[in-house]
Amino acid sequence: MGKCWPALDVDTHEAPIADLVLAAADDYSPTAVEERDGALRVFFSTPDTRDRAFAALSHRFTLTPVDVDDEDWARRGQPDLSPIVVGRVVVYSTVAALPASPAFPAQLALVIPPSMGFGTGHHATTRLCLAALQSIELRDKVVLDVGTGSGLLAIAAATLGAARAIGTDDDADAIQAATENLELNHVTNVELVVSDVMTEPLPAADVVVANLTGALIVRAAPRLLAALRPGGVLILSGILAAERDDIRHAFANQTFVDVVQQDEWLGFTLKSE
Repeated sequence: MGKCWPALDVDTHEAPIADLVLAAADDYSPTAVEERDGALRVFFSTPDTRDRAFAALSHRFTLTPVDVDDEDWARRGQPDLSPIVVGRVVVYSTVAALPASPAFPAQLALVIPPSMGFGTGHHATTRLCLAALQSIELRDKVVLDVGTGSGLLAIAAATLGAARAIGTDDDADAIQAATENLELNHVTNVELVVSDVMTEPLPAADVVVANLTGALIVRAAPRLLAALRPGGVLILSGILAAERDDIRHAFANQTFVDVVQQDEWLGFTLKSE
């Protein structure tokens, strides 16, 4: 059996409940959110953190603690993962699924096997970031992917022409999965680092991508901006539509270049002054 990921399942048939749960759970530093049929699965870095969140929130919401086995999740999810196409980038779940030749010459094929090292491209927030990366000039740029998970966004940035990409994550297992994905995609100009955005300084970059949670992005705003070189671009996602004003307030001194919405999720592209 592989690693088990501690999570809480939340009954969210009413959309406002989802927003309330995520806001309340933010005090316990959730690492990711998975949308499910009529429910939300909120993941935490440790069972202790998950259990503390359950104890604090179970009187307000209908919660079920679960432990999600990584290998079982991958086995169940893989057959259902069709390729994801975002602009020039196509994300496949297996090497065997790769076509003999691309549909058009400029198409970039990446392989990201399903695992709980989040970021297969199937979530709207990842797709928003992939689209934003393709909307800016990456050549000769250093890209920082904060909360890299599977490493998909860092790998995509390098493949799209960035001189170098750096992926950080506070989960060593995610960094290990991302390292394996680098090898799988034959990418050599990506550095992966175990690092907590709230406690350790971030390396300087021309482009900073943060696909986290809205509340964490708000708290980390000064750190994300400190990592951004003058005139750099900041790409943000993992943000619910209800958190739009919080993001605008946290980054009030920056230029908002674009705001895109998919379902209830937002993606922001900002330019540093």
